Amino acid sequence: MTAVSASAQDLSRVASAITAVLPALNRALERRLAQDFAHPKPPEGQLALLRLVGERDGITVREAAEALLVRPNNLSAMVSRLIAEGLLERRQDSADKRVAHLHLTREATRRVEEVQALMDGYVVAALSVLTDGDLGAIGSALGALDALTGHIHPAGH
Repeated sequence: MTAVSASAQDLSRVASAITAVLPALNRALERRLAQDFAHPKPPEGQLALLRLVGERDGITVREAAEALLVRPNNLSAMVSRLIAEGLLERRQDSADKRVAHLHLTREATRRVEEVQALMDGYVVAALSVLTDGDLGAIGSALGALDALTGHIHPAGH
C-alpha cells in the first residue's frame, strides 16, 4: 500500500494501529524493566536525555532541549536533578561561560548500558518466538517507521 494509492480509510486504520501498538510495546518494556532493573528506573524523559548525552557527549543544554522537543528551562531542571543524582556532569564551555556541555558520569553510562541490555534482551526473547514471516515484516517496517518519525517530527519539516 503506497501513500498515493491508499484510501483515507486505510491510512486512518494504519495510523490508529500504529498509535495503539507503539505505546503498548513501550509500556510492556517499561513494566518488565521495572521488575528487573536494580535501581529506580529514571522517568522516560530522563532516560531519553541520558541516552542522548551518551550518543552526543558534550551536547549543550539548548541542543539537547531541541533534540528532545523540550523547553530549555524544563530540560535545565531535569539536568539539575540528574546532576544531584550523580548521573550527569555539566561543564562550562571554555569560550562562552554561559554555555554548558553535558557529560554522563561513569555510573550513568553503566546504568544506561544496563537498561539497554535488559530492553534488548526482552525484545530478542520475544522476537525469537515469532515466525520468519513476522520477523521479516517487522524488519521491513523499521525503515518505514523511521521515515514516518521524520515526517512527524517538527524538525523534519
